[in-house]
Amino acid sequence: MHAALVDRAKQGDAEAFDALARSVGDRCMAIAVRILRDADLAEDAVQGALITAWRELRALRNPDLFEPWLHRILTNACYAEARRRRRWSEGIRLLPVEPVHGPDDILTVDDRDQLERAFRRLTVEQRAVLVFHYYLGLSLSEVADRIDIPIGTAKSRLHHATRALRARPSHVIQIGSSARSWPRARRTCRTRSTTPFATGSKVPTSGS
Repeated sequence: MHAALVDRAKQGDAEAFDALARSVGDRCMAIAVRILRDADLAEDAVQGALITAWRELRALRNPDLFEPWLHRILTNACYAEARRRRRWSEGIRLLPVEPVHGPDDILTVDDRDQLERAFRRLTVEQRAVLVFHYYLGLSLSEVADRIDIPIGTAKSRLHHATRALRARPSHVIQIGSSARSWPRARRTCRTRSTTPFATGSKVPTSGS
């Protein structure tokens, strides 16, 4: 489905890339929210990843691999946003926000808070492996290829992350549970500017 649009976009067709962005945007946002645990930073990461993808699309040799290729770019964008957050996170007030795919009716408020704290103790790299392995259902070899790390590194990150989560109360942490059991992301209290793609504006041209 994406291959034809990718081919057109590689020739400079901005409308084709807009269509690609719309088709993959929700999943990218869901991935970024679960990695970053912050809806605003996740949105920034998705926007940045899409802009990078537009500018580097001609380097993609196989159009059928567009989404895995984009996920690798998105993961790097999430890492960059996490580093940026660490630079200004002191004193930031956190506000709860509804999850991307609807309200979570499984966990109590206290359970969700405990689970959120457990996830936030993980490194962003560990969260990325968890998300691609459990949320997207990829094998560890697929995860390693998707985010461009050695398989041994993927295994190590998954091991340390699951061990850390299982140290929490057993009724709260359910590794491999459905997406609805994942903790809610939070929104930082900050002023944001309007970004492309989210508002339906055109992708940037090579000269912008």
